[in-house]
Amino acid sequence: MSTPPTKVTQDWKQIILHIFPENAAKMIYEGAVLQVVVFSLIFGFALRQVQEPHRAKMLEWSESLVEVMFKFTGIIMYTAPIAVGGAMAFTIGTMGLGVVGNLVQLLGTLYVALFAFMLLVFFPVMLFFRIPIRKFLRAVYEPASLAFATASSEAALPKALSAMEKFGVPRKIVSFVLPTGYSFNLDGSTLYLSLAAIFCAQAAGMHLSWHTQLVLMATLLLTSKGVAGVPRASLVILAATVNQFNIPEWPIAVILGVDALMDMGRTSVNLVGNCLASAVVARWEGEFDDEKANAFQ
Repeated sequence: MSTPPTKVTQDWKQIILHIFPENAAKMIYEGAVLQVVVFSLIFGFALRQVQEPHRAKMLEWSESLVEVMFKFTGIIMYTAPIAVGGAMAFTIGTMGLGVVGNLVQLLGTLYVALFAFMLLVFFPVMLFFRIPIRKFLRAVYEPASLAFATASSEAALPKALSAMEKFGVPRKIVSFVLPTGYSFNLDGSTLYLSLAAIFCAQAAGMHLSWHTQLVLMATLLLTSKGVAGVPRASLVILAATVNQFNIPEWPIAVILGVDALMDMGRTSVNLVGNCLASAVVARWEGEFDDEKANAFQ
């Protein structure tokens, strides 16, 4: 009789050590996004120290690879509706119609939380840093709509870069802040992970103390860094985190039925937050172009 596999938990030291890559091929194979970001930063610093001919060739090759991967992502997005329909059918078929009510409550709670976050955080930040609110909303409308429709931040990145440049953020700032924010500034994903983790505990009949909930939130703040900007990437982080707190993982299969709808909202908030961050950094550095922002159409 085989023994059940033991759960492997990580302490904070192992999580921090996991940030730094051991092997480039291994981190790509395992999908360790945070390691890829750290490797890319170090690679970028090294690239600035080489001679111009070598740097130009590498930059041209990297830009060509990025364009190809954007097209690759677009092809994959065509299969998303089929996958979403299958996930919803599986959830209702195995759990029954009764679970739909709980999932609707979870979905509504997430969107209320996301709206409250934008109202209580984004708008005061725009007022404090003198960012034109109406013009900013108009600038991020198209990339945010694309992120909402595809549930992918990566698919909306080119539109976001172009829109923020037209809005008055210098290219050197927006081209650094937006890609970096895709791994380190994930407001919507962090809110989603907190709600989903509590949902998993409640679905399993577990009561979490305030101390445990605070530790869980702090853990999610750390582990959510490096979440891939593609659909359903947050589920991997959720599964790893609830495992550390001995919360059953089976409710995640239930969440999968509405995860596509939740992913659309959190991805849009992630994108808007990163666009706002680029404008704030430009204002902070004294390079925000108010004339472009006010003339934005």
